[in-house]
Amino acid sequence: MLRRLWLLFAQATTVGLGLLFVVSTLRPQWLSKVSMSAVQPSVAAARAATVASASANSNGVRQVAIGDPIPRVSALDSYADAAKQAMPSVVSVYTSKQLKRTGSSEDPLLRQFFGDPNGLEPQRVISLGSGVIASSDGYILTNNHVVQAGDEIAVALTDSRRVPAHLVGADPDTDLAVLKVDLQNLPAITFGRSETLRVGDVVLAIGNPFDVGQTVTMGIVSALGRTNLGINTLENFIQTDAAINQGNSGGALVDSNGLLIGINAAIFSRSGGSVGIGFAIPTSIVIHVMDQIVHTGRVHHGFFGIEPYDITPELVDAMRLKRNEGVVVNGVLRNAPAGRAGMEPGDILLTINGSTVTDSRSMLNLIAQLEPGTRAAVRVLREAHEIDLAITVGERPPPPAVR
Repeated sequence: MLRRLWLLFAQATTVGLGLLFVVSTLRPQWLSKVSMSAVQPSVAAARAATVASASANSNGVRQVAIGDPIPRVSALDSYADAAKQAMPSVVSVYTSKQLKRTGSSEDPLLRQFFGDPNGLEPQRVISLGSGVIASSDGYILTNNHVVQAGDEIAVALTDSRRVPAHLVGADPDTDLAVLKVDLQNLPAITFGRSETLRVGDVVLAIGNPFDVGQTVTMGIVSALGRTNLGINTLENFIQTDAAINQGNSGGALVDSNGLLIGINAAIFSRSGGSVGIGFAIPTSIVIHVMDQIVHTGRVHHGFFGIEPYDITPELVDAMRLKRNEGVVVNGVLRNAPAGRAGMEPGDILLTINGSTVTDSRSMLNLIAQLEPGTRAAVRVLREAHEIDLAITVGERPPPPAVR
């Protein structure tokens, strides 16, 4: 009896393994569907719990709390849930500007060939960008370069409504701007934490490229903390290979849960089209800038008043330095905060409030994030001795107006 049961078990096992081999060889997708069906509910539940736990700040912006676990969705068959969650929050931004006509109607030759220019209707140029609904009461994030030259601004929502918008404020240094529309109960996006991003994380870029309509592209985080690109004064970009084209500027970069982790800002391209190198402003900067614009109409960046110079290998050899990190203070502005605190030309700036200074760009970003009027603990190297200074942070002067 036992021998018969053993033979039946062995035969059933052999047949089962044979069927598994055939299915895995000829129809492997069947197995992936079975395995993913068990994973999908838990992922969806974790995503829903993450969104539900997000809290709102004084601007009505909802963001995941610090320390909250954010589930990372592995490579699935679809990111439709993430796209569906974020897409209603992404809008198209149209700006128009009236061009001034040049030329004199007193020139008889011009009147003969072109008529009287004063009798022509003024020409208007319309530009396109994207934006992200940051709060349900009508605050919208976009890029400064999208709206800076516009006389009139209009926002097109995904429900086909098109409404006028006014500029609350802008920050050219970070290329961010905040718009306001007179609508309530808008589908505001939920902010994620760009600080938790890793190279290789899946991201979706959402916007309206070339005015073809709302478009979602997928890629990964290619790099973090990109600087020295010459795009903005203050740079700390997320680099992604998700396709970003003209019209995507100001749109959303979201993670695999549909949480906002950046505002799309620029691409690297010689042709004008996407070549897989795009840049987004992380939410760690976006939240800081938006909060100031909403409350004061502008952004107050910290300021030391020094002229930095990056340490090069040649400088290390010439000055016989024992380290290649830090920034040489090439000059100190008269009556500037750094000068009043005792900083001198030739000092090597090492740390600001405990954060290491690696180059002039990192130094500029660290100083810009300081609150004017507060005191910053700064460590410098002077003649082989480390010295601690306490600098009362000034306010960075606004950039000159573009005419």
